[in-house]
Formats: sequence, C-alpha cells, structure tokens
Amino acid sequence: MVARTALVTGGNRGIGFEVCRGLLRHGLNVVLAAREGGAGREAAAKLAVGVAGSVRSAILDVSSRDSILGCAERLRADGIHVDVLVNNAGVYPQGTLLEAEASAADETFRTNFWGPFWLCQTFAPGMTRRKYGRIVNVSSGSGSLAEQLPAPAVYCLSKAALNALTVKLASELRASDIKVNSACPGWVRTRMGGRGAPRTPEEGADTIVWLATLPADGPSGGFFRDRRPIAW
Repeated sequence: MVARTALVTGGNRGIGFEVCRGLLRHGLNVVLAAREGGAGREAAAKLAVGVAGSVRSAILDVSSRDSILGCAERLRADGIHVDVLVNNAGVYPQGTLLEAEASAADETFRTNFWGPFWLCQTFAPGMTRRKYGRIVNVSSGSGSLAEQLPAPAVYCLSKAALNALTVKLASELRASDIKVNSACPGWVRTRMGGRGAPRTPEEGADTIVWLATLPADGPSGGFFRDRRPIAW
C-alpha cells in the first residue's frame, strides 16, 4: 500500500491539530504546517508518539504566496509529495460589510481564500501527475448562501469564495481520482470559536478527516457537515 502524505495548514492547534491526529491514525504521513516554527515543532512532537504515520512540521504562512512556494520547494527537496491537502488555516474578523477596514478585508481574503487558491495551484498538479489526491477546504455554514451568510461580513464572503473554489476545482479535476470538497466543522471550542461553542475540536475534525481519506468512489465537489451534504 502506498504511504500517502497530507499537508494540513494551521495544524498546530484547534481543529487543525485534531485533523493531523486523525490522519496519523489512518496511517498517513503528516506535514503539520504553522506560521511559527516553534509552535509547529511543539505540536508535531506531541503527535509523534504512538502513531502509525510520521509527522513533521513546516513553516507556512498561507497569506503569502512566496511562503507557500518556499514551503513546496523545501518539501520537494526532501522528496516529499503532497497527496492530501487540508486548507484549514483561517481568520475570523468581526464587523459589518460597511464597517470593514480594507486592510482587514485583504488579510481575511489572503488567508481564507487566496491561500487555499495558491496551495491548490501549487500541489494539485502533482496530484494529477500521480493520479491521486484529496483536497479539503475547511469552510463554514457562514459561507452558505442557503443559510444567508450568518456571521461577520468579510468572513462570510471569504468562505463563500472558498466554496466557489471547491466547486470550480472539482469540475476541472473530475476526470481523475482527485476529490475536492468543502467541510463545515460546526461551531467548535477553539481560540476562534470560543469557550461557549458546543463542539469539541475532535468533533469538528471528523468530517474533514473523512473527506481527506475518501475511497475512489467517494464524492467530489460537495459541501459537508457531519459527513452529510449541506446546501451551498
């Protein structure tokens, strides 16, 4: 059996950390990506004990295309191919649409949309060459038009754009065994979600791990919560 490798952005804490743990339990090798090298190394060391796959950390700021390309080059130099990409890193700015500062809106879109866009451009071609890939965009019900975008404005817009990326990329890669899906983890008790959220990080990670390990006959181009399709 081929040993697959997953890259998880924002993997040093919260949902991303639990996604890394879940993928390791499935026997995947994991590249835990974090903006700060120390935080990434510390998180990777916590996960490295008693798991089937191997875990290493990587410095990656998803809001910077140069950082993404640099990370990809370092992985290539080490002979690492990314088979599974989990676009988990994100920010959650407050405020209404008319109140939004240009700098905050730019940061949000660079992190929540352009980062995943650049990462897909960087790693999907290799998946195509190897005829296998799984891409999971960690979105939110707040990016659902059917749910009326029920959260701070710029965050909602960035997640709606991320969902559009999922649909478009899935349609472009439909002829190959590459699955591209969006996942809504729900309201999760993390630094972003707050202490009052009803879900644990493990519960939030479940659908993401499921999508990241889909079999060849699994879905692509969908939006899922609790492993069930939800409306865009």
